[in-house]
Amino acid sequence: MISFDNTEIAFKGKSSKDLKKARWLFKMVSSPRMVKFGKWATNVALTMRLPINGIIKKTIFHQFCGGVSIQDSLKASNDLASRNVKTILDYSIEGKTSEEDFDKTVAEIIGTIHEAKKNENIPFAVFKVTGICLFEILEKANDSDEGLSEKDQVRYDKLKERLDQICNEAFTNDVPLFIDAEETWIQNTIDRLVLEMSRKYNGKRAIIYNTVQLYRHDRLAFMEKEIELARREGWYIGLKLVRGAYMEKERERAQEFGYSSPIQPNKEACDKDFNAALELSVKSLDVLSFCSGTHNEESSLRLATLLEENNISKDDPRVYFAQLLGMSDHISFNLANNGFQVAKYVPYGPIKEVLPYLIRRAEENTSVAGQTGRELSLIVKEIQRRKQTN
Repeated sequence: MISFDNTEIAFKGKSSKDLKKARWLFKMVSSPRMVKFGKWATNVALTMRLPINGIIKKTIFHQFCGGVSIQDSLKASNDLASRNVKTILDYSIEGKTSEEDFDKTVAEIIGTIHEAKKNENIPFAVFKVTGICLFEILEKANDSDEGLSEKDQVRYDKLKERLDQICNEAFTNDVPLFIDAEETWIQNTIDRLVLEMSRKYNGKRAIIYNTVQLYRHDRLAFMEKEIELARREGWYIGLKLVRGAYMEKERERAQEFGYSSPIQPNKEACDKDFNAALELSVKSLDVLSFCSGTHNEESSLRLATLLEENNISKDDPRVYFAQLLGMSDHISFNLANNGFQVAKYVPYGPIKEVLPYLIRRAEENTSVAGQTGRELSLIVKEIQRRKQTN
């Protein structure tokens, strides 16, 4: 039976200096007050144009990002590959609003597809729809893409054109493409668009993957419906399973606008649905390829057990595990060491442009119960182990 307790395997690729830096960083992130202050201080420094890039690059950027460009990230990718872990290059630029920036992002995403095509260590590409379109257009189209104003329809049509350009590139280069899930008030739009692309490009195998956030109480039923639709219509479906990333925002908005929260009532309900989704996925491999994107030990162990129980090979290309760079190395590397298909999300981009992502990562680490404490305890355990063996 696989174990996630082996910190020697988990941190083999990190020097003792890196571990001590990570220990300091996770101690900082464990304090909501420090994260809040850090966010404020960073914004002030940026406003005043203070030279903070060097500090950020050596600390939080070094922990959670691969580099400033695709080329710059390949060292991190090669380091992961040396330990049987693949890379998903994630251009982590947020908050853009101009058509010029959206076109630049499309070009960058296509760049990651081309790199994946020639690089055996990169099995997937990924992007967020909000990276290529105004948020408000997705929101206006959420209930229906009919009834948009003439100006909004032009922008929506441009989004569909960009999306098809990216998906066509993935199809032509035979590179599976993850499309990230986002807030519920734009997710219906994303789901419709991904379904359209899946029908168009998933005729022979899953190239286009939607993302299912199982902290939503309606997503297990959504999965069942989508899998059945693919089976009935004769195409393949790709799904990435995650718990979710917008919980506080979702609950606050539901309260503000007076509608029922889309979020599970508690963690137990979320865990139950996530594990049920894993079981459904393993039973649906006739039409489904999927990636379990989780930092949860119990769910990762559950999927490993399901594969064994159903006589599915550990290296079956239809089943991947994934975690974020700089987090849950004890899961990623112990799985890979046991022969499972594992990939790390490797965010990249210019430091200043990636800052919103990094701040969100710090806030999420603070808000997820036990996440930072677990990372810290594992790092401390490995530092102690090395002291005793040296």
